[in-house]
Amino acid sequence: MLLNSNLIEESNKAFLGAHSNAYSFVADTIPEVEEVIKKLVAFQVAIPSWALGTGGTRFGRFSGSGEPGNLEQKIEDIGLIHALNKSSGAISLHIPWDIPSDAQAIKELAAQHGLLFDAVNSNTFQDQPGQPLSYKFGSLQHVDKAVRQQAVEHNIEVINQGVALGSKSLSIWLSDGSCFPGQLNFRKAWQNTYEGLQQIYAALPEDWKVFVEYKAYEPNFYSTTVGDWGQSLLFTSKLGPKAYTLVDLGHHLPNANIEQIVSLLMMENKLAGFHFNDSKYGDDDLTVGSINPYQLFLIFNELVEGMDAKGMDHATGLAWMIDASHNVKDPLEDLLQSVEAIMIAYAQALIIDKKALVAAQDINDVVAVQEILQQAYRTDVRPIVAEARLRDGGALHPLQLFRSIAARQQLIKVRGQKTVATGL
Repeated sequence: MLLNSNLIEESNKAFLGAHSNAYSFVADTIPEVEEVIKKLVAFQVAIPSWALGTGGTRFGRFSGSGEPGNLEQKIEDIGLIHALNKSSGAISLHIPWDIPSDAQAIKELAAQHGLLFDAVNSNTFQDQPGQPLSYKFGSLQHVDKAVRQQAVEHNIEVINQGVALGSKSLSIWLSDGSCFPGQLNFRKAWQNTYEGLQQIYAALPEDWKVFVEYKAYEPNFYSTTVGDWGQSLLFTSKLGPKAYTLVDLGHHLPNANIEQIVSLLMMENKLAGFHFNDSKYGDDDLTVGSINPYQLFLIFNELVEGMDAKGMDHATGLAWMIDASHNVKDPLEDLLQSVEAIMIAYAQALIIDKKALVAAQDINDVVAVQEILQQAYRTDVRPIVAEARLRDGGALHPLQLFRSIAARQQLIKVRGQKTVATGL
């Protein structure tokens, strides 16, 4: 569904007066507002191909209507999101759920929508139709070398798919672990996993990276072979300079200090980037910023501070991706909300009074530190984020425009009432 730019312009006209007033009010309080807007325009968040259909839980899934039935339709959906917010200019593919039948044609379709291909994601947490060997008891950790080799070969296949699309990174999440004490020899599982990762690492093109994602629990609850950032960091440090640790915000034990983890990984030059989502209890995969937006802001504070300290480009220095899947929202509306929350947290982090913060830290003025951080957090930066969209040709109110043009209803007319997104 290609969105006519005239439609966006007409929509923006209705809000321009109120927006100008709101923007002028907040811009007057931010000395470097033009630099902030420049960074917001450059900042892009990759949309995962699996997030475009209604998600579910182990208890069931309630499919939505007008869901994308193939990769081409998923690209069209992401193109619609990007046309609205101008901050979703990349797609992250999941293989084998979304294997292109014609890579060149898919690249051309993505280009029509202004999209590039971000990290490609492998899948050894499910058995696929026709798969010779099962991953029931793990993949790279498996006691059977033939299963381990099958998992290695799948990841190499994913790399090849990514090369054809112009991607530059492979993301690996392993559900490997154990459910009961004594089920697994931890040392052998680690060694097997490392051996497999070495083979995958050796297959990387020279200009590629591999991201090793960690998760505290689920689907295995007694142990997880890559269970936390320390285990991932150990793998990536031993693998070499093209290996990095990927942080999924939902993959931690309750109340983990993710902002500190981020800071330390950046310090060691091992932070790959993010799978953004939000959670109340665990890996809930909820809309970004829907539960704990202050934590998201604090994470971005560490990101901005760390990237600036290293002279990194905010837009390209790390991988920015969403990873969400749930039962009850329209997936496209959820993604619009998630990207908006990310942009708001990023903008808030950009306007922190850095000199004052460092000065307060240096004299242990804990009260002042809180005031400085919360001054930025409590600033309504939505007009600044909207101004960045406006200047880049996006909608002042993306979600409102999505609803006003009845975008979902239009998709249902084309795709049908009862549809199921591929891979879910």
